Amino acid sequence: MQAIASAVMQLWDTSKWSALMLAGLTSFSLWPIVLDAAPGNKTEVMPIQKAAPAVVSIEQTGPELELRRQLRLKNGVAELADSAPNVRFSEALTGRFGFIAPTSLAMALVTQSPDLVLDRVPPAANAYEIHKLADGNGMLVGFVAPELLPQITPAERPRNLLISLHSNSSDKAPYIIAIPLTKLAADRMPTRLDPKKADGAVVLHMDLRSTVNRQSTHGMP
Repeated sequence: MQAIASAVMQLWDTSKWSALMLAGLTSFSLWPIVLDAAPGNKTEVMPIQKAAPAVVSIEQTGPELELRRQLRLKNGVAELADSAPNVRFSEALTGRFGFIAPTSLAMALVTQSPDLVLDRVPPAANAYEIHKLADGNGMLVGFVAPELLPQITPAERPRNLLISLHSNSSDKAPYIIAIPLTKLAADRMPTRLDPKKADGAVVLHMDLRSTVNRQSTHGMP
């Protein structure tokens, strides 16, 4: 009788241990999900893990001011605060946009400068617009030719592209786009479309990489 009772106790202990092990494994498998879940059920990713966003475009033409308004709305950005007439990109609030002179932008891309200085008001009529998205990613705004739009916008591009990004809208470049800054590289300065106009529209020729080409403090990896 005592032998039977001892065997039953051993069997119960083994079952209890198995159940505890199963519960522990189940909890462990759920652990990363719990860590990734932020308040409001929004999943957050550490900045170092963020991927550069896809190119954003407005696939219609129209007045330049209206196209800029639509793109800002699509990217969820508002102008810099009155208290910050100019600010470094890394210090600007997320969900904001500013402007940068063409030569300053080109120098930053040529030298792979880790930060940009944005102005609340365009420093010139041909200034480029920069968006700082809600997740901290930076986007360069410009205008492209119709034939270039379908090559730029796919999320997965098999190769790098040489693109010509205009500072302003024109019959030659009527489509507005926003391109991730970390996918851009340049080796030349912008070119004036009309050499006689110092603040006339310019075009910047640069490489659009298929993948992120550098680490930076633009706010994105």
